[in-house]
Amino acid sequence: MQTHSADPRREALAQWLDGILAPASFTLAPASEDASFRRYFRATLSAPHPIAPSASTLIAMDAPPPMENCRPFVHVAALLRDASVHAPAVHAQDLDRGFLLLEDLGTTTYLAKLDRGNAHALYLDALDALVRFQAASREGELPPYDHALLRRELDLFPDWYVARHLGRTLDAGQRASLEDVFARVLANNLAQPRVFVHRDYHSRNLMASAPNPGVLDFQDAVYGPVTYDLVSLLRDAYVEWDEEFQLDCAVRYWEKARAAGIALDADFGSLWRDFEWMGVQRQIKVLGIFARLCHRDGKAAYVKDMPLVMRYLRAACGRYRDLAPMLVLLDALEDRAPAVGCTF
Repeated sequence: MQTHSADPRREALAQWLDGILAPASFTLAPASEDASFRRYFRATLSAPHPIAPSASTLIAMDAPPPMENCRPFVHVAALLRDASVHAPAVHAQDLDRGFLLLEDLGTTTYLAKLDRGNAHALYLDALDALVRFQAASREGELPPYDHALLRRELDLFPDWYVARHLGRTLDAGQRASLEDVFARVLANNLAQPRVFVHRDYHSRNLMASAPNPGVLDFQDAVYGPVTYDLVSLLRDAYVEWDEEFQLDCAVRYWEKARAAGIALDADFGSLWRDFEWMGVQRQIKVLGIFARLCHRDGKAAYVKDMPLVMRYLRAACGRYRDLAPMLVLLDALEDRAPAVGCTF
């Protein structure tokens, strides 16, 4: 295997793979990156290998310590697979150095494949997998999605979206209004039934595969509000569906989840309200994360996805009296100070 001395992590990864995959040779090429420090490489094998006899390619993950920790990935992968959800098999691991060798789930994400003709079938598969994962939930297996974590996520909005991206400072009244909305949203979120939560269950992390879907990027999974992953899926930051489609999928989820024993209210309206309020938390968080990715990490591409997230947030806040102050704040921010561009 040819090494790359200008990239010591990649060289070390290649040497590790040499020891695992010998005597087979392989080529290593970038597969993908994400919003973290993790990198993924596709190893194309010259011949079948006993580690995965039917595979011609495998995925090597480079997750450099101390910025990343592979242990949660391995743990959650096992939980998903135990629940009959298609997470990648972990074929080899060096947790201290941050290397994993994984099953390759292919190259076609839901985002790349989705269209009006196939969306219904693909989303039904995704809902079935989500229900299986939630039905396997048990307390104590994953970190809690508690008040402290939910609140830290909300704080990304004033710190990164408002202050850094918009270049604005909230006055005392605006801060008080935002605090009131945060308190109301968190009270709703924490009152929901709790289940395993993938935490980024959307079109970029779902692969069109057999069995479908393949599920990726689950290392930050937690135990928390039942509607969170449903919101991630149906109010995706990268693909937009009309409310009729969202409602149809949400009803089907509600029926499947109740049949699987997940503790949802017998009134679908209750689920839908919780879904919308959970969405407000996620959308506020995502605006903050996208701003941070832009201004701290130099990943300006995420800015183009902000308008869709903002449309979701505005629509939900416009439907509930208790969330109206958030809409007033957004109006003030947008009318008085247009967003500034990224500078590096």
